[in-house]
Amino acid sequence: MTALYEIVPAGVKMDSPSVDPLAYQQPVAPSRSAASSELLTVKLRYKDPSADESKLISRTLLTRTSTTTPTLGFASAVAQVGMLLRGSKHAPAARCDAAIARARMFRQDDQDGYRAEFVRLAELAASLTQLNQTARR
Repeated sequence: MTALYEIVPAGVKMDSPSVDPLAYQQPVAPSRSAASSELLTVKLRYKDPSADESKLISRTLLTRTSTTTPTLGFASAVAQVGMLLRGSKHAPAARCDAAIARARMFRQDDQDGYRAEFVRLAELAASLTQLNQTARR
């Protein structure tokens, strides 16, 4: 399974639908850790079917300014196209042409041609969406 998350640092204002205020507790002020070089910590607990106790895997990601890896860059383009195709409210400023350009940029070594095929399908979806919008006018 693959999960992609958009990380919004503590204290950064986001343009998104508002969330109802907490009913039984007060919002917490950012801790000292929010000002550290740590971006996030992912904790995953799993248990082998024959085991009695679960095992914990914990990884901390530090704030990085390095470039995006080809795998993550391509995956983000796929996710963006998917959000556009289903009309997600979480991608109001997303554009198909930008996602296709990112997919091309991160296509890299594509021995089986799957990434090139995705680009072709995304271009087809974009042209069909554009044709559909034109027909509605």
